[in-house]
Amino acid sequence: MAREFKRSARVASQMQKELAVIIQQGIKDPRIGFITVNDVELSKDLATAKVYITALGTDKEGQKNNIGWLNDAAPYIRSEMGKRMRLRNVPYIKFYYDDSFEKGMRVSELLVDVNHSADESSGKD
Repeated sequence: MAREFKRSARVASQMQKELAVIIQQGIKDPRIGFITVNDVELSKDLATAKVYITALGTDKEGQKNNIGWLNDAAPYIRSEMGKRMRLRNVPYIKFYYDDSFEKGMRVSELLVDVNHSADESSGKD
């Protein structure tokens, strides 16, 4: 019987959990705000990891700064990952900003506006 999940998916899930803890508790840089790890995409050979994050309460400049600071701290984060996870080779980590939450909120606002204007044009309150 085939496995339900690929190994890369299982490792990515565990990495996401560990990264969240490392970023919140292990990095003492006051410039880095509240970071949420949304997704981890691993290559098939588990050599590289794309980590998608969201920084709450920041503008575009703050988002760019957080990504830069996290990418600068990536070697430290990678070494911490090596201590916490039992992997032969710890993947190289690259951080990216995940703007899907903002896009989803924008789509939701547009749908509310469309429904509101449809109700007004049909004479409903």
